[in-house]
Amino acid sequence: MDKHTLKENIDLLTRGVEEVIQLEDLEQRLQSGKPLRVKAGFDPTAPDLHLGHTVLLNKLKQFQSLGHHILFLIGDFTGMIGDPTGKNVTRKPLSKEDVLVNAETYKTQVFKILDPELTEVVFNSSWMSQMDAGGLIQLSAQYTVARMLERNDFEKRYKDQQPIAIHEFLYPLIQGYDSVELKADIEIGGTDQKFNLLMGRELQKRAGQNPQIILTLPLLEGLDGVQKMSKSLGNIVGICDSPEDMFGKLMSVSDTLMWRYLDLLSFESTATLQKWRDEVAAGQNPRDVKVKMALEIVARFHSQSLAKQAHEQFVARFSKNRLPDNIEEKTLISAEPLKLPNLLKEAGLVNTTSDAIRMIKQQAVRINGEKVKDHNVYADFEKSLIYQVGKRRFARVIVTREK
Repeated sequence: MDKHTLKENIDLLTRGVEEVIQLEDLEQRLQSGKPLRVKAGFDPTAPDLHLGHTVLLNKLKQFQSLGHHILFLIGDFTGMIGDPTGKNVTRKPLSKEDVLVNAETYKTQVFKILDPELTEVVFNSSWMSQMDAGGLIQLSAQYTVARMLERNDFEKRYKDQQPIAIHEFLYPLIQGYDSVELKADIEIGGTDQKFNLLMGRELQKRAGQNPQIILTLPLLEGLDGVQKMSKSLGNIVGICDSPEDMFGKLMSVSDTLMWRYLDLLSFESTATLQKWRDEVAAGQNPRDVKVKMALEIVARFHSQSLAKQAHEQFVARFSKNRLPDNIEEKTLISAEPLKLPNLLKEAGLVNTTSDAIRMIKQQAVRINGEKVKDHNVYADFEKSLIYQVGKRRFARVIVTREK
């Protein structure tokens, strides 16, 4: 591989990557021309994949396009333990039945992105269910409790006197051991997985293998723009969502969050994304870029024709309540989440919260064109939405958390 091609490949594979451990090793292994074994693991803790998962899947697709061997690991064994990463309490283990059902849906969904002919789907129960108690003790002897407590989440729980179950220490060990079994050259994971990924390097060294290269990728924020995308938080865009739902959700993200989504999800070139940034900075409506983003992503998981149809339906739905050309933009600052009536009052769309409740009961309040029926809803932080009261009062409002 010549230096020019090597640089192009490195640029592609490290685009959007938060950290590479070790970049020099990556360059050397790519230079060899040998197909690399690239691993990414997913615990089937929920039945549906969402766009947050596809940040990793897209990176696997890039490696696959360059001829490398993809190992899509379904953690059906670790899924029954529950990943303790970022948790302040012990996770409730899933039943074997739940894990297996979710695992089957993962296999179907992942091939919306990856080529099934070039992807090896593996289950870590294949080797872990064969390991006896003696083997598990030997694995546990590879790491000390002191080193385990260096993990931020374990350390915090220990200091706060929150319980840590012994089986939770097994999770990073088993994830690391997966890399030994698979002889992984590269493992890809979210930034929150760094400790577990490094465990793989450590256990591979002890097994006499070349330690895997690590690529960590940012966690994609959900539709609220604050918390990471998670089904439990209800802020996801599922890859099995209908074209209409997917398009509408993507159009609802704030203008700021739009760029984050484009950086992590779009297959457009870096030059194209910069061109769009420059155009918006020069005065183009960011909504035009958001439409391009929504069309691209909907087409990826459905088709070009269904994406176009979803766009047309979106435009038709909002044309019924045609928005004024210059909607006033307002930023509200609050220490606590704002209830909708309070938001409408503070935004100047009603005189009192009682007026707001009355208008909501009359179904005269809309958020992004959708009627609101419940006055007890709260506004999400850092999410730019268009609020409408009656036929003539509009405002684009974003609620920022008081610091």
